[in-house]
Amino acid sequence: MNSTSLNRRQFLKESSAATLVLASMGMMSMDFIKTEKPLSVALIGTGWYGKSDLFRLIQISDVEVEALCDVDSNLLKEAGEMVSKRQKSGKTPKLYKDYRELLANHKLDIVVIGTPDHWHALQAIAAIQSGAHVYLQKPISVDVIEGEAVVAAARKYNKKVQVGVQRRSTPHLIESKKKVIQGGMLGKISHVEICCYYHMKANGNPPEQPVPDFLDYELWTGPAPLRPYDGIPHTRWWRTFMEYGNGIMGDMCVHMFDCVRWMLDLGWPNKISSTGGIYVQKEGKSNISDTQTALFEYNEMNVVWQHRSWGNPVDPDYPWAFKIFGEKGMLAGSPMRADFTPYGDGEKIHWDALYEKEEYPEDLKEDRIELQAAPATRRQFQNLIQSMESGEKPVADILEGHISSASCILANISMELGRPLIYDPVKMEIPGDPEATALLRRPYRSPWIHPEPNKV
Repeated sequence: MNSTSLNRRQFLKESSAATLVLASMGMMSMDFIKTEKPLSVALIGTGWYGKSDLFRLIQISDVEVEALCDVDSNLLKEAGEMVSKRQKSGKTPKLYKDYRELLANHKLDIVVIGTPDHWHALQAIAAIQSGAHVYLQKPISVDVIEGEAVVAAARKYNKKVQVGVQRRSTPHLIESKKKVIQGGMLGKISHVEICCYYHMKANGNPPEQPVPDFLDYELWTGPAPLRPYDGIPHTRWWRTFMEYGNGIMGDMCVHMFDCVRWMLDLGWPNKISSTGGIYVQKEGKSNISDTQTALFEYNEMNVVWQHRSWGNPVDPDYPWAFKIFGEKGMLAGSPMRADFTPYGDGEKIHWDALYEKEEYPEDLKEDRIELQAAPATRRQFQNLIQSMESGEKPVADILEGHISSASCILANISMELGRPLIYDPVKMEIPGDPEATALLRRPYRSPWIHPEPNKV
């Protein structure tokens, strides 16, 4: 990759140890990263969040978006027009329906992947093998061995993969971690609660219908089971089926669980268990749980997840959040805010989300943008580019994304089997439980072949 601007070169040569720590935490300033030659970029999956990620990258670095890929020709054409208006060159990227053709035709620095979950592993591995670094949306896989294969590919080909668990780059959470967690204000920490109470389960009963001519539904489905077509699957509809993801666990728990692991420097859980199911919202086709509790056990500490896609949140200020409990107080956090509450006497501390509306006024005109998440995503991309040059792992390195993703997947397997699970990441199995071990790989629909860590 070409070297970046003088600011970046000076950073690498002159930074103090303290500045290096800030960089690793995602707190470097948002100076535009200039390059001798624009970074070559492609986006696979041009839906809402794929475009949102790409637009954040365009904002912070000198890039040329060479290609876009989507199986929906309407989405693809629209994305091409939008990118041409945003990127410096004004060029319309080359448009592809099949990601394999895109990767074969372009030598890319960064591939951004924003497709549904059942495509993440195959596309990430292919992008890495093509020579690109990757920004990969969470979860990194729909089964555990897929995730192991992505990690293996990144390490084998020495490519950086930044996972879209952007709480690690959220300014107010970085500040609260530094002050409260690293400052020792909680004392001994032995309990964490994470939750999501959003009413986010699409639960309709649309009839089977003809596939529109602008959508390649066969290719959209890929390695997943081929469901009867009952409407455009984009955005919310595919998320309501376990065929394509891991429900609210894989969509929302992965963010908060990853955030807590980052805050507390946690690795793999010692044991994972979960219960739940469809308790309330039984009227629709959806097969993801509407109610679920998961327990991630660590030494002298438990992390407990709860979601309900119905009813009231436990705490209206924190409907999707974490709460870290120590003997001296509690730290609560979400994408919107953070609060430290001491036990007994002491001063409360409050942080609000950073929005950067003045620095990036174009954010205010972007349809459906998550304004509170945009600063974190920009920092995730900044950190990825820095890691591409320095050789250091990015803040949301693929292994961290895998541990968080796989732990949520294992919770779903535990719920299905009705027993706790202990995963051995070295042997890639659940010792003494061949039934559970078999569920670490999902069956692939022909002709797609499940990736294996030793064959990437």
